[in-house]
Amino acid sequence: MIGRRALAGLIGAGLLLPPSTLAQGQTPPAGQPRFAPVRPGTRLRFPADHGAHPDFRTEWWYVTGWLQAGSQTLGFQITFFRTRPAIDQRNPSAFAPRQIIFAHAALSDPAVGRLIHAQKIARAGFGLAEAQTGDLDLVLDDWGMVRDAADVLHAQVRDDGFALDLQLTPTQPVILQGEAGFSRKGPEPEQSSYYYSWPHLKVAGDLTRQGRRVAVSGEAWLDHEWSSTLLDARAVGWDWVGLNLEAGGALTAFQVRDAEGRAVWAGGSLRNRAGAVTIFQPEDVAFVTRGWWRSPRTGARYPIARDVQVRTAEGLRTWRLAPLFDDQELDSRPIGPVYWEGAVRGDGARGYLELTGYEAPLAL
Repeated sequence: MIGRRALAGLIGAGLLLPPSTLAQGQTPPAGQPRFAPVRPGTRLRFPADHGAHPDFRTEWWYVTGWLQAGSQTLGFQITFFRTRPAIDQRNPSAFAPRQIIFAHAALSDPAVGRLIHAQKIARAGFGLAEAQTGDLDLVLDDWGMVRDAADVLHAQVRDDGFALDLQLTPTQPVILQGEAGFSRKGPEPEQSSYYYSWPHLKVAGDLTRQGRRVAVSGEAWLDHEWSSTLLDARAVGWDWVGLNLEAGGALTAFQVRDAEGRAVWAGGSLRNRAGAVTIFQPEDVAFVTRGWWRSPRTGARYPIARDVQVRTAEGLRTWRLAPLFDDQELDSRPIGPVYWEGAVRGDGARGYLELTGYEAPLAL
């Protein structure tokens, strides 16, 4: 999810050297890191794989969900990123940015009519910014996400505009996306990531705005993904949706798009209420646009009203989605790109839709 604008911002801040153009498996110049490859057949192990994978180039933990705060219905997003810059690893300084941690948080409130957004960034180290290995334990100043011994996830973000202190309790096991967690993102096998999802997380906690704290409850979704490879050269961005289904199932669908809006690759999964999982091939997934919204700030035009179609053994299934409200554009410059990240609902489902590469092509 880090794009050209994100890289430009990090380079300008002196935290990152220009990214390596090496493909997976190529030998880097002396002193630069050799990024770990993503390979099929690698078994994901928990709780270790809830934690960080610092040998890989990039990684994110992405939580989205719907909250009820009294009579108000809200959406929220909390995302932590870890990236390993292509810097000279022989630098002995404790201040060398061997790992960068950054994070986004956003609140979708229809009464406000646009996202309330906050973000942070720091080089890893000194206990102020860390992504621990072995289990989920993320720290970025006074933001954090950790898994406790009871398998409950605790997430905290604090900013001038809002603060969230949430407990996310699993009600279902994780879903290993793709081939047992090996998830293709392009026509070449090396264009892949390790990827799992954790749907139907029960949410409880507090939301603070304008000095007023209110109890919230709801349901959320966690995606955790890590990789070292670039997208296909034709790709400019992707569309992704994760839906908690009211009947207890969960739908993941994505497509990586080219400049003409055609799918370079597509995939996802459907888990039914009994726990059976269908893994989609590229030809099984389609995003059909019913309506667009143009940002008054960036001029980007987003297809926010979508039909998501997936082919299963029982035939074609369609979810007709509508946003909680139109203006859920997230402008994370200079740390990250501009993209649409919004709460959506429809056809017995609630979740989040992510639309990237519409304001400018992503470079990842």
